Amino acid sequence: MSSSLLHIQAFAVSLFLLLDCVSVNAKIPTTLDGPFEPVTVPFDNSLRGNAVDLPDTDPRVRRRVNGFAPEQISLSLSATYDSVWISWITGEFQIGHNIKPLNPTTILSVVRYGKLRFPLTHEARGYSLVYSQLYPFKGLNNYTSGIIHHVRLTGLRPNTLYYYRCGDPSIPAMSSIYSFKTMPVSALRSYPGRIGVVGDLGLTYNTTVTVNHLISNKPDLVLLVGDVAYANLYVTNGTGSDCYSCSFPESPIHETYQPRWDYWGRFMQNLVSKIPIMVVEGNHEIEEQAENQTFVAYSSRFAFPSEESGSSSTFYYSFNAGGIHFVMLGAYIAYDKSADQYKWLERDLDTVDRSITPWLVAAWHPPWYSTYSAHYREAECMRVSMEELLYSYGVDVVFNGHVHAYERSNRIYNYKLDPCGPVHIAVGDGGNREKMAVKHADEPGNCPDPMTTPDEYMGGYCASNFTSGPAKGKFCWDRQPDYSAFRESSFGHGILEVKNETWALWSWYRNQDSKKKVGDQIYIVRQPNLCPVRSKLNKSWFEA
Repeated sequence: MSSSLLHIQAFAVSLFLLLDCVSVNAKIPTTLDGPFEPVTVPFDNSLRGNAVDLPDTDPRVRRRVNGFAPEQISLSLSATYDSVWISWITGEFQIGHNIKPLNPTTILSVVRYGKLRFPLTHEARGYSLVYSQLYPFKGLNNYTSGIIHHVRLTGLRPNTLYYYRCGDPSIPAMSSIYSFKTMPVSALRSYPGRIGVVGDLGLTYNTTVTVNHLISNKPDLVLLVGDVAYANLYVTNGTGSDCYSCSFPESPIHETYQPRWDYWGRFMQNLVSKIPIMVVEGNHEIEEQAENQTFVAYSSRFAFPSEESGSSSTFYYSFNAGGIHFVMLGAYIAYDKSADQYKWLERDLDTVDRSITPWLVAAWHPPWYSTYSAHYREAECMRVSMEELLYSYGVDVVFNGHVHAYERSNRIYNYKLDPCGPVHIAVGDGGNREKMAVKHADEPGNCPDPMTTPDEYMGGYCASNFTSGPAKGKFCWDRQPDYSAFRESSFGHGILEVKNETWALWSWYRNQDSKKKVGDQIYIVRQPNLCPVRSKLNKSWFEA
């Protein structure tokens, strides 16, 4: 045998071993392999930059239409595949001391749509409103919005591309033609391709990277788990700060600069005019104003499937996306067992048929199982009130934001590793100007004083020292807790891909990486035979 042939054979063997090694190392873990040993990725100090808001001079946030032409166009889902909401704004906002709200009845709310770009054969009409942000203090600027329109389209086919224009054809002031694709029908093996999950976005240069990377992953649906525009990091004259209380301690009320909402809507239109976005409120949406009103911008600007899902509030609602039932919950409204939200949640969960929507996903803003010092155990009252109910109905995945970092848990229930508990994933790393959370409560000197943890909007003091486990008698662990599988302080976004009735792929992408490089990835595997749940369940499901 010639030496050249031997070299070729040796190279082939080496290549085979290399490829085999790569394939082993590239194996994506599953929750069946867990629980996993906790992993912390060290913080990269170079990532502190770019947490700067886009200025009002940036062309991406400037008003690009004239008169009453539509802008800030967005989509959201109704409760089922056959209906969507289309929202937009016409007219200009006003800010100052002497403002006069526009009359919403002067402009029609019309959507023309169809399966063909020309002609758009169907028409739907909706309603319109104007909201104001008012401050009863001398020297503060008041704000009134443009006319906000919400139109619900019904009778749509599943998994179908539709074209649409919105506006008032009588002026005429109609938008360009946009398109969207409806969700697939709810069924055992019917799912949207990719669901983007983001939190705490704001409107910084980091945000622009997050959104650009998200768009490159071609989501069919986007979840935004609270903290949207961060208008409350500004006072009414447009001056902003990373730390409101530090910069404006003399404010008679926590002010906001509402035009930041308009800037955010303009920037996001490129994505959300084509892909539906489902939003739940965060603490930065509280925005207190005159007569103790709160959450007015949030409740006015977005359309929610509240009525369609039996909810009386914009703070909590549910919807289906194929074989996934999503429950969006409010952390800043009453949630105890006597509250309307809790009673609604119990009714909603009881109607879920796991033979039609096998996957059950819940989302709200503040996490229950974060191990960062920021907001540590802040939502403990909510956890105490609602965790048992969610567990008993077999929630598979929980998404949160609030903490400006990424963290994924092992399956957990009541601070104990549990193969039937949900995986909790915090994605509060969307890019806002408050920068990232980097301190962990389990590191020396970083454990908060228990009395500093309650959130004034979240029901008082519920967190206390652990009564069992490795942290017994302490308020914090002295090492990364067993329930924390992976944590990293980096900006980014996540993608959920449900493959079938028991397997879903979760991928987290970091902003500092190439668009396709994965920072964390795992298959989340349901085990319905191991974990029976309280819900409607067709026996044939197990036989399918």
